[in-house]
This record gives sequence, structure tokens and C-alpha cells, in this order.
Amino acid sequence: MGRKPSTIKTIANRSPRHAATGEEAGKSRTVVTRQVPAASRVIAILRLLGRSEIPMGVHAVANALGLIPSTCLHILRVLVAEELVTFDPVTKRYELSAGILAIAGGVLRRRSFSDLVQPILDEMAGKWGSSAIGVEAVGLRHMVVVAISRMEQGLRLRTDIGSRFPALISATGRCIAAFGSYPQDEIKHRFGELRWDNPPAWDDWLAEVEETKRLGYAVDDGHYISGVTTIAAPVFSAAGVRNVLIIVGVREQLRRFGYATVGAELKRQAMAVSEEMSRLR
Repeated sequence: MGRKPSTIKTIANRSPRHAATGEEAGKSRTVVTRQVPAASRVIAILRLLGRSEIPMGVHAVANALGLIPSTCLHILRVLVAEELVTFDPVTKRYELSAGILAIAGGVLRRRSFSDLVQPILDEMAGKWGSSAIGVEAVGLRHMVVVAISRMEQGLRLRTDIGSRFPALISATGRCIAAFGSYPQDEIKHRFGELRWDNPPAWDDWLAEVEETKRLGYAVDDGHYISGVTTIAAPVFSAAGVRNVLIIVGVREQLRRFGYATVGAELKRQAMAVSEEMSRLR
């Protein structure tokens, strides 16, 4: 299916006849990760339907995900019964149902990062004539767009709420690497999986990560997408860096403003959001 099966983590103890107590018992526990292909298939189907601009039939879904059609049909029927997916008996096609919002209801009711940054993104998009984006990182795997304001004059940017990208790509990735607490060997492994228009060398990228630590913001000058510059600044929390503010624009236009000028403003706004988020928690 292109993604590793979802996993469930359980705690495995020693057998009773080797049972220990106190500190020794705590050390005897190990985390066992088990693959759960059925869960992966459900998640993959929901994500596919969420990305699709039109309803999809069973065979289209199965072909897109490499599933056996009968297996795909059984999963879709369960999702329909649970009111997460709707089925049109005339067209024989499926699409996400509004029922899926009930699952996210708790998140939607909270005053979240996206609520806080939307006015800021709108202001910055207009000021710099570029797109302004807020993302949430999911470890080193992905970042997800959670807020966006577009000013795409001369720039075609296929990004929307819910779009996912590799966490270490572009200027955002430099922020996550600079201010996250991830082992360098894991960062290097993820870096090797990235796809760029103009890939930076590992050593050069590491130097830019160090520069990001010094400046408090990062710049990707046409590496990720040719002719496009992204500037990003981290939002800090007690859990580290999960959110990042980003400006995405045509290189020549942002150069006229000055990368340092845009970066400094983005850093200031990100720090203000960090302080506001800390008060809400």
C-alpha cells in the first residue's frame, strides 16, 4: 500500500517463574510493536477518500491502494455502517461522511494553534505577497498543514488544510532538525528519503540547520521547489517544536523584501504564538 502497516504497542513482561519486583520488574518490561494490517487499510482508505475531489468506486479505491477488491468492499461497508463514509447506490461510489467530524470534535472545539495563527497568516500573506502556512509536525515522519492563507500571484501552490509533507523537507525541516530532540542518525535516515528539485548535500544541509539554531528561522532557497523560497520559524511548547510558521513565495519577490527581514518578522510572530500557546495550556 506504500505505507508501513499501523502498529499497536504492548508491554511484554517476564514469565511468572522469572517475575521480579520493584525496580528490577520495571526494567524487565520491553515494548513490543505488532503490525496491524487491517488498521492500516482502514486508515489508508479514509485518507484516500479525504484527498479525492470526487467520490470513488470500490475498484478505484482498491487499485489506488493495492488492495483485493473484496477486502476493500468489506472495509468500506463497515465504514458506511459507522457513518464515516457515505455510499451512493446510483453511482456506486463512496466518499467521506460528515460523521467523521464527530471524531475530531474535541480538537475542533478547542482553541487550537490554527485558531491562533490564522489572523497572523492572513496579515503576513498580504504583507509579503506570498502564501503563509501553519503546520503541525508528526515526529520525523510528516508535517500536516493546519492553517493557510494564500497570495499566490505567479505561484501555483497545491496545498490545502490536511495536506501532508515529509517532516524534514524544505525550511520547515531545518527548524524541526534544529530545535527538536531527535538522534542525528535518525535525522540522516529520514533526510536520505527526501525528494527535492535541487537536493542539498547532507553536510551543507547540516550547516544550514546550525545556522537555523543561531538565527531562529530557516530558509530554503529553491532546493525543495525550483524558483520558490520558503522561510520558516518554529513555535515552541513544553513538548518541544510541534508547530512551524512558513512563508512560501516566488524567490525573486522574497529576495526584494530580503530574507532576513521576512525571517525576523516570522520569528517574532512565532515567538508571540509560542507565548500565547503556553498561556492556554
